[in-house]
Amino acid sequence: MMCYYRLFVLLALSSFVVESRHLKGNSYELSNFHRSGTNATIEPKIWAVLVAGSSGFENYRHQADICHAYQILKNGGLEDENIVVFMYDDIAFDVENSRPGVIINKPDGDNVYKGVPKDYTGEDVNVDNLLAAILGNKTGVRGGSGKVVESGPNDHIFIYYADHGGAGILGMPSGVDLTAKDLMNTLKKKHAAKSYKSMVIYVEACESGSIFEGLLPKNMNIYAITAANANESSWGTYCPGEFPSPPSDLDTCLGDLFSISWMEDSDIHDLRKETLAQQYQLVRRRTAVDDMVGASHVMQYGNKTIAKQFVFNYMGVNPKNDYYSPSSDDDSSLTTTPSIVSQHDATLLHFWHKFRNAPEGSPKKTEAHKQLMDELSLRKHIDESVNQIISVVFGQEKVPEMLNTVQSAGNPLVHDWDCFKMLVNSFKKQCGSTSRYEMKYSRAFANMCNAGVHINHATQAITQACSTNSPPP
Repeated sequence: MMCYYRLFVLLALSSFVVESRHLKGNSYELSNFHRSGTNATIEPKIWAVLVAGSSGFENYRHQADICHAYQILKNGGLEDENIVVFMYDDIAFDVENSRPGVIINKPDGDNVYKGVPKDYTGEDVNVDNLLAAILGNKTGVRGGSGKVVESGPNDHIFIYYADHGGAGILGMPSGVDLTAKDLMNTLKKKHAAKSYKSMVIYVEACESGSIFEGLLPKNMNIYAITAANANESSWGTYCPGEFPSPPSDLDTCLGDLFSISWMEDSDIHDLRKETLAQQYQLVRRRTAVDDMVGASHVMQYGNKTIAKQFVFNYMGVNPKNDYYSPSSDDDSSLTTTPSIVSQHDATLLHFWHKFRNAPEGSPKKTEAHKQLMDELSLRKHIDESVNQIISVVFGQEKVPEMLNTVQSAGNPLVHDWDCFKMLVNSFKKQCGSTSRYEMKYSRAFANMCNAGVHINHATQAITQACSTNSPPP
């Protein structure tokens, strides 16, 4: 009898140990772990997809954001095999980077580039590879590491995107941009395949609410947070000439306001005790939407009941934060809103400070002046091209309507997504730039499609306008 009693105690203690385990490696608490005969329940995992959709030193902040996110997940216990990273990887060793091999995401920040997997870089950062990776389609990716999200029905997925955006689109550095409809179709396929339990998506981009507005169903177990609503800019921060500013040797924005807000929160909090809803509220407050002119509205979409879950279910938890106290000095920084710059103007700011800081009479001064003038010329070219396109297709009197019409809340941006995709991709090919200034006009193309534009007529107008308005050489 004593042997049976000891066996009972041993089993009880073993059960307690299993049920009290937290994240280890890439698997969660095992409170629901059980055995049925010889078959064991598969341990759930966290999978993550991190996407920087830009290239160029003027867009430093987007890759810095993604690298920082990687460090949070890695410190949280995720294995590299479960983190898929998309980044052009051209800034760490750019000639403009005075700190070769170093990327920082805040003025006094650590090197967030260290150890980041180079899954998809350069031309491999494209829409086809991204969507295939989300679906877990190994045969659908071309180039890169071949890593994809091979998730199962018990797994949780975290997707974070940072870049320029426009109404209905997210920028990509290679090939076409990602439309809201193509992303939504991919998420629906992922849901139909029953290859995840729940998913959380954070999107840093201008007009990012338009990616989900009227499109993301509540029954797919997906919860999305965006840096802005469907009609407004998101914001760069830690920018030159602003407060706090980057080190004097870096004439570029180091981060984005929405992104640094959730990440700096995650850096110090015990994420086993903070819900997604609490993080959303903290980020919303830090963007100071009620206090700053021009600030953006951080938005929620999809199944908002997921927001009751703890953040660590999607990002893991850093053991160093086990003793986090809300009264700590670090916490006070999360209530301070740094100066901000519109995503559309961050590139211009970079070229201006690069020109201003270059030595007088030097080749650097000449080069910086040319870059600044080229960017201003390009913007003028894009503005005039859009005006001409609308005038040719609809008449000059329709220009204000096509530029300014906004869909009412709850409705998707456009009815004919194929028309929209054709026009925005044609415009990017004909008039695009690394600054992605042209993305601010994607709403105009949506309005043209909603007005029943003839696609061939519109694409011909795009080609003509972009080739005749004297873009910079």
